[in-house]
Amino acid sequence: MKKQKPFVFGVATSGDTFTDREDETKRLLNNFEYGINTILISPRRIGKTSLVNKVAELAQAESVLVAKMDIFACRTESDFVDTFSTAVIKATSTKMDEWIQNVKTFFTRFSPKISLSDDPLHDFSVSLEYNEHNHSLEDVLSLPQRIAEARGVQFVVCIDEFQQIGEFQDSLTFQKRLRTVWQHQDNVAYCLYGSKKHLMSTLFLKRNYPFFKFGETLFLNKIPTEKWLPFIQQRFCIGGKNISEELVQQLCSITENHSSYTQQLAWLLWLQTSDVATEEDLLMARQQLIDECSPLFVQQAEGLTSFQLNFLRAMLAGQKSNFSQKDVIQKYKLGTSANIVRIKNALIKREIIDIADNGHIEFSDPIFKLWFAMQ
Repeated sequence: MKKQKPFVFGVATSGDTFTDREDETKRLLNNFEYGINTILISPRRIGKTSLVNKVAELAQAESVLVAKMDIFACRTESDFVDTFSTAVIKATSTKMDEWIQNVKTFFTRFSPKISLSDDPLHDFSVSLEYNEHNHSLEDVLSLPQRIAEARGVQFVVCIDEFQQIGEFQDSLTFQKRLRTVWQHQDNVAYCLYGSKKHLMSTLFLKRNYPFFKFGETLFLNKIPTEKWLPFIQQRFCIGGKNISEELVQQLCSITENHSSYTQQLAWLLWLQTSDVATEEDLLMARQQLIDECSPLFVQQAEGLTSFQLNFLRAMLAGQKSNFSQKDVIQKYKLGTSANIVRIKNALIKREIIDIADNGHIEFSDPIFKLWFAMQ
């Protein structure tokens, strides 16, 4: 019999391993059911995908059709069209014969090719002879609305890694075509989210971009320690182990309440614990987590300039703002005041630092911060 894993990280959580997010779940579910477009913005691995997956299940239980797709691997408009088409058709049924019939019904202007996977009863992909110079994109983008009207239901389209469209050739024109079609769909709501916060913010929060004010923007914050406390203690009980409130608080302090890292460190501590978790167990689990992440961090740091490294050292010393001040520049050898903007932008683009809501600069990854402090 397969053992139940107490903590889940690296993949979307679900069921008992999904914690908190009651308010966000209720709000997003209302948006799904009432047809409100939603943009989810947050740092990486905070739990966007897990939240969307949970709400999608709840919405589907209320007869809402939900299409989910990840466009990270899409490099062209054609890739997007095929991914979009496949996900929308998959949302219409769980049976292969119905999928095929829906392809025939809703792709009357195309000659789509259906490719079966190793599990033909449960998975397939659709490919179209896409031509960006005709109206085939508009036809595909209208597919959810046509299906929703035919079925008399609400349709929700969830697109992960949406910032990837910013990499497409002539991206702004493509974004305009998407919005032109999507904004007129009465029976369809879109949930757009991605792992690169600064790029998502650019797409949706800047006035000169097509998706400005496309829907309600939700900023997904970290789960507070008081929510992690009962969750981690309960999960430790699986296998008959225990952990004190004080040690959970220390664990959350190490991960700065970062969802994925909190679950990962809790898992390593759970493995380290014989009966009752101790501070020594936590220190060993903390070092193991840093060691496991070290190869990635080395790769991230290798390409940094001396100015960028000095900037990070200034942050470690407690500097959070006012980097352009003369004494700060001289103390940490940052070059010139004009150089500060270039340094910040480069580190933000590399997702090593982020700008907090209060305007302070902070490390994007709390474990990278611990690792860098040890170098």
